[in-house]
Amino acid sequence: MTTSQLTQHQKPGAARRQGHPGIALTVIAACQLMVVLDATIVNIALPHIQDALAFSTTDLTWVVSAYTLTFGGLLLLGARAGDILGRRRVFLTGILLFTFASLLGGFAQEPWQLLAARALQGVGGAIASPTSLALITTTFAEGPERNRAFGVFAAVSAGGGAIGLLAGGMLTEWLDWRWVLFVNVPIGVLIAVLTPLYINESERHPGRFDIAGALTSTVGMASLVYGFIRAAEEGWRDSLTLTSFGAALVLLVAFVFTEMRAREPITPLKMFTDRNRAGTYVIMLSLAAAMFGMFFYIVLFVQNVLGYSPIKAGVAFLPVTVAIVIGAGLSQRFLPVLGPKPFMVAGSAAVVTGLIWQTFITPDSSYLGGVLGPMLVFGFGMGLNFVTATVTAVSGVAPNEAGAASGLLNATQQVGGSLGLSILTTVFGTASKDEAEKQLPSFLAESSPEKQAEFATTHQLPAPWGHEVLAEGISTAFVPAAAMAVLALVTAWWVIRVRKSDLEALSGTAGPMVG
Repeated sequence: MTTSQLTQHQKPGAARRQGHPGIALTVIAACQLMVVLDATIVNIALPHIQDALAFSTTDLTWVVSAYTLTFGGLLLLGARAGDILGRRRVFLTGILLFTFASLLGGFAQEPWQLLAARALQGVGGAIASPTSLALITTTFAEGPERNRAFGVFAAVSAGGGAIGLLAGGMLTEWLDWRWVLFVNVPIGVLIAVLTPLYINESERHPGRFDIAGALTSTVGMASLVYGFIRAAEEGWRDSLTLTSFGAALVLLVAFVFTEMRAREPITPLKMFTDRNRAGTYVIMLSLAAAMFGMFFYIVLFVQNVLGYSPIKAGVAFLPVTVAIVIGAGLSQRFLPVLGPKPFMVAGSAAVVTGLIWQTFITPDSSYLGGVLGPMLVFGFGMGLNFVTATVTAVSGVAPNEAGAASGLLNATQQVGGSLGLSILTTVFGTASKDEAEKQLPSFLAESSPEKQAEFATTHQLPAPWGHEVLAEGISTAFVPAAAMAVLALVTAWWVIRVRKSDLEALSGTAGPMVG
C-alpha cells in the first residue's frame, strides 16, 4: 500500500478496500457506459414502444428527448454538487436515482409514465456522469496513469452509443422492449454496492449552490432544444417555436450574466480563458451534434430501407465501435509525444469525410457499399478526438474545479448532441416533405387501391416511394451534420496550440498545467 493510500485509509470516507485501481476504474466506466448507452438503447425499440403504449409518432420523439433534455440541462448542477457535497456521495445518489427510474420506466403502462421515467433517468445521469469523470481526477495521479484511465473512460463514452444500439436490438428481439430499461437495474445495483468498497470520497469544498445559474442554464438549453424539435414538427413560423427560441435567448444571456456576477458560479467563465480548453469545448459540441445525427438516421435507414431486424441493425454498428476504439488507442498512446492538435485536426477531418460520404446515400445503397465505409471513417475520427478532448479539457484544472470542468465537457457533448439531432431533424423533415410531394403523383398512378387506402390513414408513403422519401431526407440531413464537423475542423486548426508545458504535463514530467 502506498503512502497516499495509507493517508486515504485514515480519512473518513476512504474506500474500505484500498489498492484496487482497476476495480475502481471499472466501476466508474460501468456507470458512464450505462448512462451513455441509455441515450441510444431505446432507439431500435421505439416502434415496439409505440405499439405497446399507443404513442403518436410526434409524441414518440419525446421518449428520446425527455432523457437528453434533462441529462444535458442538469449536468452543470450535478458537477457542482459533486464538488460541494463529495463526489462519491453524489455519484452514488445519481446511480440509485437512475436505477430506480429505469425500473419505473420498464413497468410503464401509459405514455406519460414512460416519459416521466425517462426524464428522471436524465436527472440521475446528470448527477452521476460528471462526478464519474471527476472521480478519475481524484483517484489517479496526473500523468500516464490518469491518461490511461481517461483513455478507458473516453472509449466507453465514444462506443456507448453503438453498444446501446446493439444491446437494444438484442433485448427487443429476444425479450421485450421493456428490457432496454430493466437491464439497467442489476448493473446499477452492482455499481452502488461496489462504490463505497473501492472508491474514496473526495474532499468536500464548502460553497453555495448557484441556483439561478442552474435554472437559467437548464431551462434555457431545454427551450433551445425544444424550439428546434417544435420547428421540425410545426415549422419555423409557429408561435410556440418562436416563443421557445426567444425564451432560450433570454435565459442563456441571463445565465452568462449570472455567472459573471455569482460569487461561486456553477460554470467558472475563466474555464474559457485557456484557448485549448475553450477550443476543445467547441470541438466536442460540434462533433457530438454530428454523432447523434449519424446514429439516429443510419438506424432508420438500415431498418426501414434495408429491412434489417432489430438485432441485425445493432450488429451493423459494431464496426463503428471497433473504429472508435482503434482511434482512441492511437491518440492515447501518442498524445504525450505529439500533443492534442494533430489528433483533433486529423480526427475532425475524418469525421467531415465520413459525413460528406453519407450525403450520397440513396435507396439503392447497400450496407457494404454505402453505409459501412463512411461509418468506419467517421468512427475512427471520433476515436481520435474523444481521448484528446477529454484529457485537454480537464488537465491542469484546480482540484476544487474539476467537477465544473468535467461537467462542462459532458454538457457540451450532451447539449451538442441534442441540438444537433434537433437541427438535423428539422432539415430532414423539410427535405422529406418536399420529396414526398414529388413522389405522390407517381404513387397515386402506380399503387393499388389498398395501398392508397393505407396511405389515407397513415399519411406515410409505402415502399418503394417511401424509401425515396426517407433516403432523400437522410442524405440532406447529413449536409448540416458535415457543416458542424467542419466547424470542429476549423477550430482544431486555428485555435488549438501545442505547448511544451502541455506535453510535459501529459507525460507526467511536469506539474499540473495552469489553464
